[in-house]
Amino acid sequence: MADTPLAERSCIPCRGGVPPLTVAQYAQFLRDLPEWKVVDEHHLSRNFTFKDFVSALAFVNQAGNVAEEQGHHPEITVGWGHALVEIWTHKINGLTESDFVLAAKLDQLLSLPPHE
Repeated sequence: MADTPLAERSCIPCRGGVPPLTVAQYAQFLRDLPEWKVVDEHHLSRNFTFKDFVSALAFVNQAGNVAEEQGHHPEITVGWGHALVEIWTHKINGLTESDFVLAAKLDQLLSLPPHE
């Protein structure tokens, strides 16, 4: 599984009771997600930029569909020309591999045509 690109993996539901990833553990995932930042060793954050509000909203709708498919739901703030996405695993209040998988899947949306 480690050889499978993050965007091709599936999010695994977290039932709690596991420790969040350490910096050393998640550092390997960040190499594949150069636009994402880890904030306070707690969550992933990326501000996606777009040409206008309609484009940002279209991305958010696509991101929502991916989140539902994966059963892993980010925090998203949308505004004119941008969508701020924050991801962490709520059950453990920290990062798991699934957070990085979802981030990679959201990055992949940028290469797809928008759904109208």
